[in-house]
Amino acid sequence: MTTSEASASPPAVRIRGVRKSFGRLEVLRGINLEVWPGEVVCLIGPSGSGKSTLLRCVNHLEKVDGGRIEVDGELVGYRRKGDKVYELKDREICRKREQIGMVFQQFNLFPHMTVLGNVVEAPVRLGKMRQREAEAAGRELLARVGLAEKESAYPRQLSGGQQQRVAIARALAMRPRLMLFDEPTSALDPELVGDVLAVMGDLARDGMTMIVVTHEMGFAREVADRVVFMDQGRLVEQGHPSEILERPSHERTQAFLRRVL
Repeated sequence: MTTSEASASPPAVRIRGVRKSFGRLEVLRGINLEVWPGEVVCLIGPSGSGKSTLLRCVNHLEKVDGGRIEVDGELVGYRRKGDKVYELKDREICRKREQIGMVFQQFNLFPHMTVLGNVVEAPVRLGKMRQREAEAAGRELLARVGLAEKESAYPRQLSGGQQQRVAIARALAMRPRLMLFDEPTSALDPELVGDVLAVMGDLARDGMTMIVVTHEMGFAREVADRVVFMDQGRLVEQGHPSEILERPSHERTQAFLRRVL
């Protein structure tokens, strides 16, 4: 997205001064970040830098200790009333979360359901679609991720890469405005990584707004609009992939990339 395009529309995600601790461990130390509609932002950095925690805060799987997060102009997990902010009830949080798809390191598929059953479960159960409509949409999504012939299979009959592609289709079944990926290829054998990244690349080209925590620097270089380097709970630097991956300005980013590239 160009600067002029970004300035013409509000950010899809606005993160302001976000802090998060687990006991005495301060994991996020005042994060400020904006993600624009249709933009792909890759979060990179060493393990323990706060990337996954930040992602989980975006859909309120973790509650922030300070600051605020907005998706499409609305607070995540909270409602403002006058000068005060109140946490939403669980049902309201779940309803808001329907607009945010999330794909985890582990696939978390229902083992007793077929591939198609996994994909259609949420939209049917939540009353978004009738069974027949959901199944038709689910078959389209399975075709989109290259698994049309696997709709009747069970998760145990699939490879890890295939299971992760089903997880992506399942997230897309709710027609989210934003997709979050938390190291989606880290649990896969190396030869299975490419198929999952290809599906993610197709989503990016279709204009899906995405925040991706990844160690796949090739994917970040080719697909991301912006790369953000985090370390010790802070946003160290950000910019176009060529800037961050090839000409990082901060010595901590330089040291990290020497190790991983």
